[in-house]
Amino acid sequence: MKSPGEFMEILATYDLTKSYRATAEICGVSHNTVRAFIKARDEGRSNEAAHRTSTKAEPFMEQIEAWVDASRGKIRGDITHERLVALGYTGSQRTTRTVVAKIKADYRAAEARPHRTWIPEPGRWLQYDFGDGPVIDGAKTVLFCAWLDFSRFRIVFVMRNRQRPNVFSALDRAFRLIGGIPTYVLTDNEKLVTIEHVAGLPVRNPQAVAFSQHYSTVIHTCMPADPATKGGVEKTVHLAKADMVPTDANLLPTYDTFAQVEAACTAFMEKVNNRVHSATLEIPSQMLENFERSVLHRVPEEPFALALGHGRVVPPNTPMVTFEKSRYSVPYQLMGQSVWVRQNGNDEIIIVHVGAQGPTEVARHQRTRPGVPSVLDAHFPPRPAGSLEREPKGKNDADLAFLDIGEGAKLWLKEATAAGVGKIRVKMAAAVELAKLLGVTSVDHGLGGAAVHHRFTHEDLLSIIDTNRSPGYLSETRMVLDPNQILAQGTGAWAGFGTTDEPVTDEGATEISEGNDEN
Repeated sequence: MKSPGEFMEILATYDLTKSYRATAEICGVSHNTVRAFIKARDEGRSNEAAHRTSTKAEPFMEQIEAWVDASRGKIRGDITHERLVALGYTGSQRTTRTVVAKIKADYRAAEARPHRTWIPEPGRWLQYDFGDGPVIDGAKTVLFCAWLDFSRFRIVFVMRNRQRPNVFSALDRAFRLIGGIPTYVLTDNEKLVTIEHVAGLPVRNPQAVAFSQHYSTVIHTCMPADPATKGGVEKTVHLAKADMVPTDANLLPTYDTFAQVEAACTAFMEKVNNRVHSATLEIPSQMLENFERSVLHRVPEEPFALALGHGRVVPPNTPMVTFEKSRYSVPYQLMGQSVWVRQNGNDEIIIVHVGAQGPTEVARHQRTRPGVPSVLDAHFPPRPAGSLEREPKGKNDADLAFLDIGEGAKLWLKEATAAGVGKIRVKMAAAVELAKLLGVTSVDHGLGGAAVHHRFTHEDLLSIIDTNRSPGYLSETRMVLDPNQILAQGTGAWAGFGTTDEPVTDEGATEISEGNDEN
């Protein structure tokens, strides 16, 4: 059987030579073949003649058709030729390929499914699917892609993986981004949505059912291995990967952080949702605002629990939770309660607690590695006094009187005990008496300065207080004592010792003077 090109060459050569045998000699065919082609052209059967079946393949046509049907139109020509040769076929492999190609084309034409034009309605359908995202630090990412059928509004988020919390969280974000919830959500038959098929019917995952009930929507799945059912979101995945994933075709630089990928997702959505769509000749963001948002269902204020992340119970004595083998702190008030942990796109760990006021973010950490816990001081109460950090406590009246002077006194006592100063209680009592004379404030400041400079004697304290005092302080605060009220013996009797001008009135002094005269 000749190809269309060979057929046209034979006809053109005959028009020049007007001879069957000359044409056959030039084209390398039989003159009978040339006669048949010319006769078919004259009778208006040119295509039929050019594609007529080889006489050697005609006895095997039913067997070839059976093989094409069994393989659903996918059997290869060389495999068919090997099987035909085993059955006694003597034709060439080229003839076999031509025959198989025609039978496969007829099979596809007969089995082709006519697609009915999709006529979307506002607020009815949201389709979502996944694509391979950029590689960051050697780890693959996932692109969550969604598409509103009516407005052609496209949504793209980046995720670490396709685990249930991440997918539910992405759907929740998508609902809040478009400002409502559609009636139906369409996706693939992954285990997150469909557990298995029984008699051709999909068995829904209970978690997916709970999710759809929380958001008052219905999750549908397309036919297995039938991407044409959700062609819109398939196109969204194709566009997102072409514009965001670095390849040799787009020459995009590699991404270093999740924040860069998220920024690329935002830029992609801004671009595709604010330009005229080729099918509707409208701008998707304007169609969403003008026609679709008003008929979408209201988004619940509280997201679905699993959309918050993985559930964890805080230990009753340690405000730490474990996520992916790493530990993160939470406020100590949540000890013994349940929290939800998830990873944000830009390497942040977000911890949420669902209380009486709904879900509330209680902690946010940078992702850490196992063995290096992430601890925030604000999540713990003030550190209690322990064996390494002790605070002075008064055990008797003398201790309390000294500690009541102030923080300087406490610091002096801590430093003096650490330095092993002797006679600490005597120095404490002297400081208490000094505070009664000079005032608590000046003594407290003096004790604080003495502690800082490690000067623990009573004289050091007096010197520091005197140095810190302002000019005139001594005259203002010095106590003037009446000499008549002093009990100590005076030295007035010794004023005339060794002189004869004035008699000594003191009786004891007279005796000493007389003794000296005798000598």
